[in-house]
Amino acid sequence: MTAKSMNMSPRMSPRRIGRRMSPRNELSPIRARNLLKPLPESPPLRRWATRAVGAGLAAAAYLLCLPWDLRNRPETPGAINETSPVTALGITALAVSMLSLAAYFGFRDRLVLALLLVAGPPATLMYVSFDSHPEPDAAVWPLAWGFFVLVMGAGVLAVAGFARLFRDSEA
Repeated sequence: MTAKSMNMSPRMSPRRIGRRMSPRNELSPIRARNLLKPLPESPPLRRWATRAVGAGLAAAAYLLCLPWDLRNRPETPGAINETSPVTALGITALAVSMLSLAAYFGFRDRLVLALLLVAGPPATLMYVSFDSHPEPDAAVWPLAWGFFVLVMGAGVLAVAGFARLFRDSEA
């Protein structure tokens, strides 16, 4: 292989060749191929920034799809049901956004990190929301929280594992 076939000048030393072929820096522009490259192979700054954005998107999806009504009051005096701003459309939108994030991070990252990044922030926000309820709910909300976290975690792991199959088939 000659210097001409490698598209280099004959005066380039091996040291300069190595510098030319190495990545420039960690803040290089984001390209489409970098958006699907496995995260453990990415530079640390880009890897952790992507993970932070993913966790932030999961938290934002929970807050937008399931708005909080901190007043937690019964509709009529003596009723045991409280008002809730949660709708079927909000739950569906949350599920679609979380499963999309799970597929993305399952394809790009480790399964455990996909679980923590996608299901962790909504589980934490749900805990804070349930903990803000008045005392009459205190006997039921830990069970409800545990059930919902289990369902979210199982869904995220299933979708992330399925998406990971596609990454392994490409390699």
